[in-house]
Amino acid sequence: MHFIVNIFLLLACVSFSTAYFVTVDAHSEECFFEKVEQGTKLGLMFEISEGGFLDIDVKIIGPDDSIIHQGLRETSGKYTFSAHASGVYTYCFSNQMSTMTPKVVMFNMEVGEAPSSENKNDADHNKMEQMIKDLSAALTGVKHEQEYMSVRDRIHHGINEATNSRVVTWSIFEAVVLITMTVGQVYYLKRFFEVRRVV
Repeated sequence: MHFIVNIFLLLACVSFSTAYFVTVDAHSEECFFEKVEQGTKLGLMFEISEGGFLDIDVKIIGPDDSIIHQGLRETSGKYTFSAHASGVYTYCFSNQMSTMTPKVVMFNMEVGEAPSSENKNDADHNKMEQMIKDLSAALTGVKHEQEYMSVRDRIHHGINEATNSRVVTWSIFEAVVLITMTVGQVYYLKRFFEVRRVV
């Protein structure tokens, strides 16, 4: 019974986290919104998986239109902060600098638990709850790292495949040039040593 209660608490305390893939076209901006209470822990982790130089502009805006974070031409990032006020927080990915290449962005928005105003007296209960929250945060971190590594693996696999195809194409070109040069030299030497008879 005690085990079931712990599992229930673990599931109840798991911080809300969503993973998205979004395509941001050239000269455009995509924004996402999250409504939270003051003091809630928020997080954003993103990675550019396709497009151009794998860079994008990112901006996090608070409910009072204050800029919490702004980054230019970033390929990946992880930002965690506490909500300074209740309201809607905005996460924007901008591809304004690109002339024609869309970018594919993988990102996670993490929303922790809103701070509670209850006063709990049971120390063991609080300790168990804190341990469950820590475990939940660690599991969420592992999940995000796995998604990050999956995207990085796909990016590097694409780079390796492109490099491999270029090496194969260059090798075929070199082989054709080498065979052409060999045939040309044999023909030239054969004609050079050929004796012409006058009849």
